[in-house]
Order: sequence, then structure tokens, then C-alpha cells
Amino acid sequence: MSGLATADCRGAGGSPTPGLVQGIEPRIRIVMAAAFAIVAVTLQSLPLLALTISLAATLAVLARLPAGPTLRRILGLDAFMVPILLFLPFTVPGAPIAAVGPFAISAEGIHQAVQIVLTANAVVLAVLALVGTIEPATLGHALLGLGVPETLARMLLLTVRYIAVLREEFDRLRLAMRARAFRPAGDTHTWKSYGYLFGMLLVRSFERAERILDAMKCRGFAGHWFPAEVPPPAARDWAFAGILAAALLAIGGCAAAGLVAG
Repeated sequence: MSGLATADCRGAGGSPTPGLVQGIEPRIRIVMAAAFAIVAVTLQSLPLLALTISLAATLAVLARLPAGPTLRRILGLDAFMVPILLFLPFTVPGAPIAAVGPFAISAEGIHQAVQIVLTANAVVLAVLALVGTIEPATLGHALLGLGVPETLARMLLLTVRYIAVLREEFDRLRLAMRARAFRPAGDTHTWKSYGYLFGMLLVRSFERAERILDAMKCRGFAGHWFPAEVPPPAARDWAFAGILAAALLAIGGCAAAGLVAG
């Protein structure tokens, strides 16, 4: 199974065209993604957050993330936050700047809503560029190399694997329904059909998971995962980490010194 973004990065001939980020050692990318997230969530200045999201966009360009799928993921995140963002201007106390009926809109509420949007988009975009382009198996070995407990790394890999299993079974069942001339509508038959679909999805996925476990046991899996040999980071890996760390330190230093107002 490909990573979140590498599956979509293909050239004109159909062959993968990885960017600069994909050539960086995975452990370096994971650590820098964590550092980026820590810096981003501590910022409150909107100009600095705009600078942070620009840095994340630069990483996305260096990783050659496909524009369409990446934009859909970002918009999906923003759509999930819409209900919260709509209430913040009315619920956060502060100086009122407008009113909708009996409800006042505060400047602090708008500031906090914009801050949340910029922070979330910057972090997600950076994680997609740095971590989302790592193959799941490589990601697991990199996490083990960073000292993450084996159980947690194994749970991550199995979760990724079973999400793919659920998607495959769902596509197969949906295709079978379409082959039987099923057309969704707003009637009782449609809702009952969807209920049967998700019930059968759980049953088929459970059976598929058992077959996967049997296959793993046949290949010697006994509850322990043996990490692969990972070469040490090269000079370009350290250079990439140093440049990105310097940019994050500069942004964090400006925030700490209060050089850029919110």
C-alpha cells in the first residue's frame, strides 16, 4: 500500500516522481513534522501563522504533493471545523464589533477562529508533506528507530492495513449492489439496503482480517516485529533538518519576543 501522497505523485509515463522531501531519511522527517506541529500550535500571531502555512506549502511543493487530492483533504478538514468556527465569534468574550440579532460578534472570537483554521491547515499540510509521503512499512520501522514502543508501531501499521481492507471490501460490495441495479433514493428500501451493506461489510472485513492474520502467522509472525536495518542520516538529511529547524526557531523566536503583533 502506498503512502498518503506518494500514490498520486506520478509522472507522464506513469512512474513515480518523488520530490526532494521523499529523499530525506524518514526519522528526520518524523521529528521535523513533530517540531513543526509544536511550533505551530503555540503561535497566536496571525502574521506568524500565515508565515507558518507558507512554510508548510513550500514543503508540499518540495514533496510534489498532487494539488487536487491535497486540496480535497484540506477542505475536508476545514468542513469538519465549520460548526465550531461559526460559534466562536459569538461565544468568545471580547470587544463586540457587530451583532446578529441579540448575539454580539467579538473581535477576539474572530481572531481565535482564524487562528484555529491557519494552525490546523499548516500542521496538516506539513504532516502530509513530511510524514504522509512515507510508505507505511517504512514509517513503522522509522518509529521503532526513534524509540516508539513496538506495540504502538504495530498498531499503527495494522490500522493502516485494515483501513485498506475495509475500503476494498466496501468497493466490492458497492459494485455488487450496482450490478443488481440498486439505485439510491430516499425510501425505506434504500436505508435497509445501506444497513445490510454496512452489516455485511463488518462481517466480510472480519473474515478478511482473520485470513490476513493466518497469512502473517504462516510467515513466522509471533507477536514481535523485527525492525529492518536503517542506514544513518546522510549529510543532506542533516542539512534539510537544519534549514527547517532554523526556520521554525526563527518563527518561534519572533513569537516569544513579541516582534510580530497578532
